[in-house]
Amino acid sequence: MTVGGDPTAGGGAPHVVRQAPADAAPAPGSRVSYTVRDGVADVRLDRPDKRNALDPAMFAGLVQAGERLRDDPAVRAVVLSGNGRSFCAGLDVAAFEAMTTGEHTRPEEAGSSAGPARSLGQRAAHVWTELAVPVIAALHGHAYGGGLQIALGADIRLAAPDTRLSVMEIAWGLVPDMTGTQVLPELVGRDVAMELTLTGRVLDGVEAARLGLLTRVEADPLTAAQALAAEIAGKNPDAVRDAKRLVNLAGRTGLAEGFAAEQAAIRRLIGSPNQVEAVHAQQSSRAPRFTDPV
Repeated sequence: MTVGGDPTAGGGAPHVVRQAPADAAPAPGSRVSYTVRDGVADVRLDRPDKRNALDPAMFAGLVQAGERLRDDPAVRAVVLSGNGRSFCAGLDVAAFEAMTTGEHTRPEEAGSSAGPARSLGQRAAHVWTELAVPVIAALHGHAYGGGLQIALGADIRLAAPDTRLSVMEIAWGLVPDMTGTQVLPELVGRDVAMELTLTGRVLDGVEAARLGLLTRVEADPLTAAQALAAEIAGKNPDAVRDAKRLVNLAGRTGLAEGFAAEQAAIRRLIGSPNQVEAVHAQQSSRAPRFTDPV
């Protein structure tokens, strides 16, 4: 399958016109669960006894949760975190043992409709980039190997100062194969990405933020992520979706295409019902009442 592993360890809530049930059913697969409340999806890696180590059920649960949320128009922001002592310590150590016997020789395919991410491990990280709404990862404890690559699929990463992060694959004689080799250089630069990938050295949250691997450090990253998600969920959902799409175009397309996309978005937004509501709410000093896309 993929990834690293810990070698030492086995603004107020917005008014919502349309929303998912407050307690949505857990995603298929016992390793991942989520709820949606007031437009914010709270997604949890839930294998705390193993520091949320990645196994086939965890990969499948992440993909299924991401795809369900991607297709839910009532979701306005997502918080991705891990229960227990760590966000995710990487691949389950049992998988490395299987590699030495030849039992585990190739990544599992995710299916022909998976887009550019072909393996199940790649899908577990890349699916979060497919959501039209912002995804905020809240990291604590360990974010090693595949766990770090899942966090790289988020738009914003908050972590406790003492969080330990590593591109751990090289310690196991492997390379990152959950989209990390393609995403990491964009965040930290090619040379820093090379050094981190070739050494597997462990960073704390402070250094990771300085390098650009994290958005910022927070004493309580989960609480901070939930507050940020609630703030974003209170904005015009049409503008939020366009903003994420436009920012993600930067550096990945030509200026002419990027500028044209900006103008298309602003023409679509000006005078639209949610934009008019934003103006009225601002002028009246009240909370806006936005309508989610159908």
